[in-house]
Amino acid sequence: MRIHDVAVQEQFDSRGSSTIAVVLRDSAGREHWASLPSGKSRGSREVTAFPFADAEQSVARLRAGLLDSRFSSIGECDAWLLEQDATPAKERIGGNVALGISLAFARMLAEEGRLELWELLRREFFPEAKGVVPPRIFSNLVNGGAHARTNLDVQEFLVVASGGSVTAMTRALVELYRSVGEALSRKRTALPVGDEGGYALDFKNNRSPIAVLETVIDAMDLEHEFLIGLDVAASNLWNAERGRYRWEGRFVKKEKYMEWFAESFSRFKLLFSVEDPFEEDDASGFRDLLARFPQKLIVGDDLTTTKSDTVAARIADRSVNGIIVKPNQIGTVSETCHAIQAAHRGGAKAILSHRSGETDDPFLVHFARASNAYGVKIGAPCRERMGKFNELIRVYQS
Repeated sequence: MRIHDVAVQEQFDSRGSSTIAVVLRDSAGREHWASLPSGKSRGSREVTAFPFADAEQSVARLRAGLLDSRFSSIGECDAWLLEQDATPAKERIGGNVALGISLAFARMLAEEGRLELWELLRREFFPEAKGVVPPRIFSNLVNGGAHARTNLDVQEFLVVASGGSVTAMTRALVELYRSVGEALSRKRTALPVGDEGGYALDFKNNRSPIAVLETVIDAMDLEHEFLIGLDVAASNLWNAERGRYRWEGRFVKKEKYMEWFAESFSRFKLLFSVEDPFEEDDASGFRDLLARFPQKLIVGDDLTTTKSDTVAARIADRSVNGIIVKPNQIGTVSETCHAIQAAHRGGAKAILSHRSGETDDPFLVHFARASNAYGVKIGAPCRERMGKFNELIRVYQS
């Protein structure tokens, strides 16, 4: 089926920031959409995100070539897009424009074949994946860093749900979220939330939210269902001029900063994973932490930015044993799937992730289902994130 028309529309993400949606119309007149998130905390090596006006111009330049083409697979469409822009950051056509076209075309192919999107992705990229493997759900219950105006340096304090069905995990997660809110509100009259729906308030220090989460999980007798994770987003804390991390009101040397994680792992029995504990150019910091704590999940995000070659290199040199996968970091469906494949080949855990500036498009769930991904990272179970939880339940029950 041919692409009959292509257009871009301005939309707004969960933070009210302008973003884009791409719509393809097929020869039968059906429309196929992709809404693109933005992301407040972005690695420096992510692809370019065009503002709406530039995205309109990019689509106008690509339109004739798209309408003349007959792509029979996602890979063919993406190869054509990469021919139009060979720059690493997709500066010519825009990474968000490329992903919008790639994803909308994938949905067009899926509908033509009467398939779910995840079924098409599995057929083309993950034929070895079999059955249904429910992912662990990484949910941000306390916001800090760039996601909230608080004194917390750590960007996300997460719980990690595992075991049982996706429906059961989601129900337990909703109850835990409410209970954490009740625990935090006992001494406060108002309980604000951050960009991703997590509670956003000041704490004594960066360990205090971990203690609250662990206490509530213990009190609810959920130690076998939930672990705790952190997303530090340490590139936001690194001061290159001083060669130190800004941490709890001071600039500290890397060695002292490292010891914070060692002491935290020792103190909190449920603390399991840490994402981006060091800044994006410090692979050696990741490597040292993983060497000291090989039983923990040390996850790269800004370190790897969904680039398959970087993912493979950082797994091979034992910097990480887990990676965050964000399609809008790299710009096409194929490249996203190649990053997941690289993680699987290296024996690392792939976690499909939302963005801080998120839309209601639940496509990350389909990448997870197609690839039997280790986890999905969605945010707190509230507001616009509930659409993704609902899609998670639907897709994993289908």
